Amino acid sequence: MPTRENLYAALDRYCDALLARAHTRLAWAPGALTTENNVVLVPGDGLWATITGRGAYDLRFADVWTSQVALFTTVEETNASSAACIRIGLRGKAIAEVETIVVRQADEALVFPDPKFEPKPAMETPVPASERSDRDAMIALADGYFSTLEKNDGTIRTKFHPDCNRIENGVQTTNNPDFFVPVAGLSCEEQFRLGNYRYDDRLRARRFPLVDEERGIVLAHGFIDHCGRLDEYELTDGTRASSPIRRPHTFYLSEAFKIRHGAIEQIEANFITVPYHMPSPWDARR
Repeated sequence: MPTRENLYAALDRYCDALLARAHTRLAWAPGALTTENNVVLVPGDGLWATITGRGAYDLRFADVWTSQVALFTTVEETNASSAACIRIGLRGKAIAEVETIVVRQADEALVFPDPKFEPKPAMETPVPASERSDRDAMIALADGYFSTLEKNDGTIRTKFHPDCNRIENGVQTTNNPDFFVPVAGLSCEEQFRLGNYRYDDRLRARRFPLVDEERGIVLAHGFIDHCGRLDEYELTDGTRASSPIRRPHTFYLSEAFKIRHGAIEQIEANFITVPYHMPSPWDARR
């Protein structure tokens, strides 16, 4: 079983090779699966051919039981900076899996204004043993978050820390009245208790490949499908709301949940638009 240090070293080797655009420097396992933005690519294609730099943001965590390591960072491609998440799975010392999401806002219809990629104490601080949850409980809390979001009717199916915040594509979307979404000034739980996200029809193909118990972080991947049928609806406080999405639409996401004292303390998410109801190449490996 690898150590955390082994996994972080493998991540550093990967990032160094990526910046050098030299995938052949790395050991690849037979049948290795590599995807970028949910599309299978051969090593050397996609970001490997266009990266010109990496930002200072470095949120990393690891799962020694499944030989997985992940990184939230930013990448440069000539004149564009993009949020990115890279998940690597090892087989021995060879790379067996790489799942990358690059949020190229220049290509996105939904642009998040003024993203900031700064260290977050809640995400960075290890969880004392007395405040940790076991793997199954951590996955259940993350999965409960998605179940709360799916057809959001105000029912809470997970547990939130009172100070929980959510960062999406580098922008805080809770306790932030300056964000353009009307409920952004509220906390995580308050947003969900209002039933604001009723238009999120399916939280599909949920996967939880990496659980870092020491850091208290669960990494999830999946899709949010919007059927586009919902128009006007009523929040749980009686306020009328309108769905912002009136067409078939899907987000693909990488989302990290920080768990402490049996509750979600912080959320970091990267997501992009993909074709509606797009399948996942990772389904066959579940």
